[in-house]
Amino acid sequence: MVKFLVVAIVAASAFVIYALIDCLFAESSRFRALNKPLWAVIIVVLPVIGAVLWLLLGKNRSGGRQAPRRFVAPDDDPEFSGRSSSTITDLDRETTDERIRRLEQELADLDNDDKTGTA
Repeated sequence: MVKFLVVAIVAASAFVIYALIDCLFAESSRFRALNKPLWAVIIVVLPVIGAVLWLLLGKNRSGGRQAPRRFVAPDDDPEFSGRSSSTITDLDRETTDERIRRLEQELADLDNDDKTGTA
């Protein structure tokens, strides 16, 4: 019985220390209801109950696990232009080809005007 009691006290102490360290090193964005010093006091004053409350109610599980957002310049962001550069459709290619033909025709017309105007 004494061995069980010693093991239980050691396990409870380790659990409380874990909860206290987790509370003290957690980011402020992970706290749900109370602030960091108040949670630390609750864990110390109510050792096992405070640790259980901290793990169940005190911290937001998903708040600290998100990757930081990386800044992407607008010209590198496919969502900025509304489409991905890898999803150019045949209609877009056709429009681009038509525009190139039209510009080439305008250049040819300008060259013809220059030749007729100087001759």
